[in-house]
Amino acid sequence: MPRPSGKWTELSTPLSAPVLEVIKRLGFDKMTPVQGATIPLLLSYKDVAAEAVTGSGKTLAFLVPLLELLLKRKRSEAWKKHEIGAVIVSPTRELATQIHDVLSEFLAHDELRCFRQKMLIGGNSVEEDVMSILKQGANILVATPGRLQDLFERKGDLNLAAKVKNLELLVLDEADRLLDMGFEATINTILAYLPCQRRTGLFSATQTKEVKDLMRAGLRNPVLVSVREKATTSTPKLLQNYYLIVEPEQKMVAMLEFISSQQIKKAMLFLPTCACVEYWSVAMAALVPSMQVLGLHGKMKSQRFGILQTFREADSALLLCTDVLARGVDIPEVDWVLQWDPPSSAAAFVHRVGRTARQGSEGNALIMLLPTEDAYVDFLTRNQKVSLKEVELEIPEARLAETLRTLHQLQKTDRATFDQANRAFVSHVQAYSKHECNLILRLKDLDLGKVATSYGLLQLPRMPEMKPQFRETFQGPEQLVDVFKLAYKDKQKQASFQAKLKTYAETGEWKGKKKLIRKKTIPWEQASKAREERKEIRKKRREKKQVRKAAIEAGEAVPAKKKRTKYSQEDLEELANDIRLLKKVKRKKITEEEYDDKMGIKDGDGLNDSE
Repeated sequence: MPRPSGKWTELSTPLSAPVLEVIKRLGFDKMTPVQGATIPLLLSYKDVAAEAVTGSGKTLAFLVPLLELLLKRKRSEAWKKHEIGAVIVSPTRELATQIHDVLSEFLAHDELRCFRQKMLIGGNSVEEDVMSILKQGANILVATPGRLQDLFERKGDLNLAAKVKNLELLVLDEADRLLDMGFEATINTILAYLPCQRRTGLFSATQTKEVKDLMRAGLRNPVLVSVREKATTSTPKLLQNYYLIVEPEQKMVAMLEFISSQQIKKAMLFLPTCACVEYWSVAMAALVPSMQVLGLHGKMKSQRFGILQTFREADSALLLCTDVLARGVDIPEVDWVLQWDPPSSAAAFVHRVGRTARQGSEGNALIMLLPTEDAYVDFLTRNQKVSLKEVELEIPEARLAETLRTLHQLQKTDRATFDQANRAFVSHVQAYSKHECNLILRLKDLDLGKVATSYGLLQLPRMPEMKPQFRETFQGPEQLVDVFKLAYKDKQKQASFQAKLKTYAETGEWKGKKKLIRKKTIPWEQASKAREERKEIRKKRREKKQVRKAAIEAGEAVPAKKKRTKYSQEDLEELANDIRLLKKVKRKKITEEEYDDKMGIKDGDGLNDSE
């Protein structure tokens, strides 16, 4: 196939005037490589599986042929109100909303207003979507997989399967992410409802085994299109990747110093967990007063769209987020992508940094690494063909103490921030322990005392990973803080907390969200004696094992170990039945007399008090 010239007017299949007018109005003067390769294939009724780096213009690569295919059918037969001609499946709400917004620009043209689109992404009830489709109709669906499956499987009033009988084009956008998020079964269910006589476009940043399996299931003899801007890299051509080696306790200080030294206007900071986003969005609002600080993560529902729009419109802002925004979302003028930690997978690194340097613009990305994580740079180079340059940063000596004072004061002022800080730290440690690249990023290499210092904690939390030596490296507040005296700014929360404190003081019980924590009331002397007794038992057990081992090695006769009593299946079933009966008594489903009767307990079986 000859290499396309890059001009929209010189495609082998000419585009219609209204589509060209909107493209020109949007400012896309030339086609990107993936657009030049993909659009002619889809317009010639071929299935296409396109692989291209993030930010390469995949959205227009399927929207333009989608509209052309609908227009071509319209010239011979008008689209009915409830006849669906195209379906676009996207992994996240943000990406679906972005596609919907770009498509709206085209459908605002006088000659394209005849096509109605409907976005199906959740956040509202299924009944609302059903009523909207029945009342207003739809020719194009932009949907997330779960909601689309719900509507296909809905019986009765909607009958969505009948409305897609004349489907022209199915688009699976960010197909690798769809499968990563566990939507494989959902996608297969959706495919079963769609007609075989259709065109399918599959767009992906990577061609994994799962994507290839989906291609075999959903595409017929697809043409494979792989477009990379450089043969030696998987990231955009105008993107500069940097890394910074920093000590654990200096992580936040280094991030603050970097933001101020680079005079960053608009940046995205990727954090490992939702709890980290919630805490640091509060903390950084106080630490970086010159910028608007926003937080967004996957557990948010309706707020996500408003936050994202605020960030898009802001002149200077810092958006703290999780990997929910790592794919596909196009935000203009993001000059830096910052990463607090290495992402959970090497592929996620490429998607994160792809939020900048989009559509031919320049961009920069920085990842912070601990001295124990320096091998990650070579790992990325080999695994993802990403080239990173090291940057050096001078941090003023007083900056750490100043930052810690601010973080400590925030927690002292509001107990809610204290709770957020602890949840963020614990979730960070848990996420790190499950890292995909755990041969390089090992939890045992982390000094959790220093990591807790970087979070500005008032005290070390109780958790299995916290070793005694970490107390030596932890830098807490200058004066010890009684955390039980910290108060919530929220009066309702404070009243609830005071009630729990009162109950705890009276009964020794602390009722939390998930479990009842009981205060130990054993005297110190008794507890100490019990510890000594346990030590003595363990010592005797070790000595006994050593004697037995020595006897075996000397060839002496050793008595066989006592075997545990084996219970028959009948015994186990009888025990299970007894437990079920006991539960019924406790729930008052049967009386105690009925219980005694079923258990075979008679009044005269035992001695009464007089006997």
